[in-house]
Amino acid sequence: RLERIQTVVCLMCSVVSRYAVTRVQSSVWNQLPITKEAAFEVDLPSSAFISNFTITSNGKVYVAQVKERAAARKIYDAAKNFPSLFTVRCSREREIEKFRVAVSVPSGARMSFSLSYEELLPRRLGRYELSLGLRPGQPVQNLTLDVSIMERTGISFIKLSLALSKGSLCPRCFHFRDCSVADGNFPPASTHVEQSACCARVRYSPTLQQQNSISSKGLNADFIIQYDVDLKDLMGEVQVYDGYFVHYFAPRGLPVVPKDVIFVIDVSGSMIGTKMKQTKQAMGTILGDLREGDHFNIITFSDKVHTWKKGRTVRATRQNVRDAKDFVKRIIAEGWTNINAALLSAAQLVNPPSSASSSHLSSRRVPLVIFLTDGEATIGVTAGDTILNNAKKALGSSSLFGLAFGDDADFLLLKRLALDNRGVARMVYEDADADLQLKGFYDEVASPLLSDIQLSYLDDQAFDITRSLFPNYFQGSELVVAGRVKPGVKDFKVSMSATDSKQHVKLENDVLISYAKGNGSEDLAGCSGDLEGISSFVHRLWAYYTIKELLLAKLNATDPATQRLLADKATNLSLKYNFVTPVTSLVVVKPDADEAAQTPTTTKPTTAKPSTPSNARPNKRKPDPPQPPPKQNKKLSSPTSSPSKKTTTTAIDGDPHFVVQLPKLHQNLCFTVDGRANDVLRLVEDPERGIIVDGHLMGAPSKHGAEERTRTYFDRLTISSATGGSGDIMITLSLDAVVVEGEGQDHLPINQQGSVIRQGVTVAVDNHQSCWIELAKDVRFLVLFHHYKQPSYLQMAHLGFYITDGRGLSASSQGLLGTYAHTSSVTLCIAGFNIKGQIQRKMTLGVNNTCAESTVLWDMFSC
Repeated sequence: RLERIQTVVCLMCSVVSRYAVTRVQSSVWNQLPITKEAAFEVDLPSSAFISNFTITSNGKVYVAQVKERAAARKIYDAAKNFPSLFTVRCSREREIEKFRVAVSVPSGARMSFSLSYEELLPRRLGRYELSLGLRPGQPVQNLTLDVSIMERTGISFIKLSLALSKGSLCPRCFHFRDCSVADGNFPPASTHVEQSACCARVRYSPTLQQQNSISSKGLNADFIIQYDVDLKDLMGEVQVYDGYFVHYFAPRGLPVVPKDVIFVIDVSGSMIGTKMKQTKQAMGTILGDLREGDHFNIITFSDKVHTWKKGRTVRATRQNVRDAKDFVKRIIAEGWTNINAALLSAAQLVNPPSSASSSHLSSRRVPLVIFLTDGEATIGVTAGDTILNNAKKALGSSSLFGLAFGDDADFLLLKRLALDNRGVARMVYEDADADLQLKGFYDEVASPLLSDIQLSYLDDQAFDITRSLFPNYFQGSELVVAGRVKPGVKDFKVSMSATDSKQHVKLENDVLISYAKGNGSEDLAGCSGDLEGISSFVHRLWAYYTIKELLLAKLNATDPATQRLLADKATNLSLKYNFVTPVTSLVVVKPDADEAAQTPTTTKPTTAKPSTPSNARPNKRKPDPPQPPPKQNKKLSSPTSSPSKKTTTTAIDGDPHFVVQLPKLHQNLCFTVDGRANDVLRLVEDPERGIIVDGHLMGAPSKHGAEERTRTYFDRLTISSATGGSGDIMITLSLDAVVVEGEGQDHLPINQQGSVIRQGVTVAVDNHQSCWIELAKDVRFLVLFHHYKQPSYLQMAHLGFYITDGRGLSASSQGLLGTYAHTSSVTLCIAGFNIKGQIQRKMTLGVNNTCAESTVLWDMFSC
């Protein structure tokens, strides 16, 4: 990512029967005379699992291990310091996980990285889509993408495109925009495609000139491959290898079943503006796409619920659709959010009274509820469990599809509602294309072909089967079942029962599995790609799919014992197959014994947001942030003045300069730690409350005339809290963002106001370049982000940490600041007599400043 650091990037992907294994390799060579930082960044699909990661430096291989989350946390806490070689970070963006490793590359050194991840490509709207991120951050001398696709039943079509991120120059239209450089007829330049009946090979290797024609900063795009398979058998495709099977069920050519669809739209105050405008645009298009055999109705809700046509659904005639569009145009957003009442109103429409039920059933229309909200329940019934129970009782056999519009929506509640009621939940991201996202989701469920599908595997031939009962099959989608086959089975019997537009249907089929003894390559003999692993993909696909379903079941379980059992099963499978999942962490281990240090990082979090209090303001879903601190001047003593008159402020700021206020003595204890770059100081450790605060040091230029004295600043702070809920909360603060992890992951940029509430922990960034963290009652921290517009030689952007309220910390608190959380007078005990050196060593190890050996009393003095 720097001039004269040569970079080689290679993406290799092998897709076998929709299961994709992608390996991203990158190597850097620092030709500068000084040490520089390079970054390895990979965009992962949110559904993917990392399965391998290594760093090679100077002939040493740094191997990543997958550990259970609690075990990884212990490794993290036991580490002496962060690895001086690199830091690992994972973040989440729109349907993407961002994996980043920052590396210090010495002059003349070479480093290489390799990251592998695996995913099952879902079928949507009649196609599978493989998206590979190309964002090297600079023009790359050697950039290669190599994809092989092998489908046993044949490939019906394949299309390629290069989707540019915003701000890139499109070489076709010559505008800075988000567009597609190419389609199936015009593949990107330097693309070579080989295709046969069952195989395709795609190679893309743009030259430096071609990369620079798009952007002087290199490619910033997604290479997208879309394709579909030939599947003529109504029963679909069944593959059996090495005792495992996968069944892909995606019948074509069936008549569309009419539907009863209820659109439930949040029109509370927070929908005012762009979100309401985009929703109206999407609804206008969606209503126009209804078939005349469909029936529909519209419900809008805020603190009150309004139904367009009372007590019934109406046929999608031209006049009714026209009237519905006029109704949507007149919608005004105002009020609070009554989710429970809206769901019950929808249930009354899709489950009419018993007198009308016979005609409803005879019509064989599929009942669907599409529920859109951008917030949380703020009025009426606000308890999530109560809403779930009420909805499940009322909706019956209807399918609920939840759309969470924006980050403030209660996506966890919508996911649980969908799981309980035969549907799925999806995020709609606040962006310029939100109306297209809404329309795209509707298109996926607009054409039901079958309902109540049961896929069975007869004569007890299979076991450990994933979900095989599905409420609906929609045109353009695919149902997948995986499982294990009993040894010795030669003739695998598969049956299907379902309801179509006219009748109940049942089919049976025998699958000959004699090829299971081989490696499966005889069906793909004409493929030019690497045929290794064809026989094992079903094995790993089964594990991948089973873990996904175990995590969904855990999400929807209410019994703690059941949740633990499901989590244990998912953890065991994740460890066995080396998958990084929400129940495991990635730990990078340094091989040298004298450098041994381990850094865990967790990927694939699930998003979860608790309900806000019932008195939340209707036009603002995010919780009110704590009051901002007073404006800071450049003197160190200014931030230490307490924002609350009830408490004192204990602080660390500058190079790092520690200030402990001693109110009863009317004195301050001040000292400076001469640490080294990449040291980690344990600032607070409260074993009773489960609170830990660590600060990571970065090096800074020495003062003129004092070159022998090192200078450091904090560039990263990590705050963890054991909440007693479903997992710990970890807050990572850097110079440009705040990341909150725990049942999900949220990013708060420091240059705009925002806040997050997780399991009783509040994190709020205000517009004063500061972040407030409330971990519990009477435990409140403040972090200041110090930036300089025109920094001098000695000034560096850094972080400051302040305990503005430590009354909630226990008496056993330790660490540089935690030790003094309750003291009115302090005796600082140092092992030995080299005071400054001992402080530095003890803080690096995260040890409390007390000992039983020879001591030195350090007198109190003012700053």
